[in-house]
Amino acid sequence: MAVTLPRAQPLRLLAGVLVLLLFTVEPAIADDQPAQTTALLIDGKVKRAQRLSVDALHRLPAERVDVSFQTSHGTEKSSYTGVLLWRLLDEAGGIDDPAKGAELHHTISITARDGYTVVISTGEIAPDFGGKAAMIAYERDGVELGAQGLRVIMPGDRHGGRYVRDVVEMEVK
Repeated sequence: MAVTLPRAQPLRLLAGVLVLLLFTVEPAIADDQPAQTTALLIDGKVKRAQRLSVDALHRLPAERVDVSFQTSHGTEKSSYTGVLLWRLLDEAGGIDDPAKGAELHHTISITARDGYTVVISTGEIAPDFGGKAAMIAYERDGVELGAQGLRVIMPGDRHGGRYVRDVVEMEVK
C-alpha cells in the first residue's frame, strides 16, 4: 500500500528531521574539556605516523636557538627551545622512501590550527645537506608557550613568515 503525501509535506518532514538532529547531536567537545589540546601530528610519507603531546616533545632531545627576524611590528629577538624537525622525522621512523637521496626529494607541509600552512624542503633541514636547525618550539625565552601552541622556528629567515604559531600537523610529501 503506497502512501502519497501532499507536495509540501516532504519539505516539512525534512525540516523536522533537521531540527531534531540539531538538538540531539552531542557537541564534539564536552563543556568540561579544554577547547584545544596541544599535540603535533606527524604523518604523510613517514614510516610511523605519530601524535606527540607537549609532554612527549619534552622527553625528546631539546635544542635552544636564539633568533632575530623582522615582523610588521619591528625586529623580534627571542630564544626558543624545542625539538629539531629532523629529529621529529627520525621519531616517526624517517622518510618512507627507499630511493637514494630521499631526503632531497620531499617537502614538509606544516599547518597551524587556523589552516595557515608553510612548506619547507627536507633537504633544507637534512643534517648532511642544508642542516638548518628548524624546530618545533614549546618554550620562548624560558616560558612555556602553553595556550599559544607549538611554534615552528626557522633560524636564518629574515622575516617571520615561516614562524608558524599553534602548529598541529607536520606532513611529509
